[in-house]
Amino acid sequence: MLAKDLIVDSIPVVKTSDTGNDALSWMEVHRVSHLPIVNNEEFLGLVSDTDIYDNNCGEDALGNHNLSLVRPYVFANQHIFEVVDVVAKLGITVIPVLDDRKHYLGSVTLNKLVSEFSKMISVEKAGGIIILEMTIHDYSLTEIAQIVETNNAKILTLFVSSTDDSTEITVTLKVDVTDMASIIQTFERYNYKIKASFLSEDMLKVFYQDRYDSFLNFLSI
Repeated sequence: MLAKDLIVDSIPVVKTSDTGNDALSWMEVHRVSHLPIVNNEEFLGLVSDTDIYDNNCGEDALGNHNLSLVRPYVFANQHIFEVVDVVAKLGITVIPVLDDRKHYLGSVTLNKLVSEFSKMISVEKAGGIIILEMTIHDYSLTEIAQIVETNNAKILTLFVSSTDDSTEITVTLKVDVTDMASIIQTFERYNYKIKASFLSEDMLKVFYQDRYDSFLNFLSI
């Protein structure tokens, strides 16, 4: 999925002639903490509610104040992973999307990113989850997929997490079956370490809530 497909049409832009209070009102309506300042098609930067409060520019035009504007943006054809990376690093709630001439096209919100990302990892599809622990040197996607598929199942999603100071990784699989006993047994037979598995609907809800919370924390909300 590309940035242009994530644009939320309802997010307004503000101009340098708009007041701080105008911007704050729109932020409250759309539940964001940032809005793009755009004059014609030129993207000038993001204004935050903090900027407005710190500069006491509620009644004044935004252009009358020396705001500490940041100018983050993504291009229309950048992948959702790149969009998430920019949002995560900067801790922003809105990311502008520009065309190849750097004209403003629209904005992607943090809520939209979370919603689309959850679809990508098949949150709503029925299935079970297996979490494996291993070293990066032992990681083989081919072997993992083969183990799952020889037990008449398919991998719906797979993601790998690691830390910078370790060779240990965690591999999280979601498969399209809830009876995973044979899959787990096969992994154990191949000497894989099973960190956890989630079979029941209640346990899956706990897992998804935990991953959702972790994702929000990762994006520094």
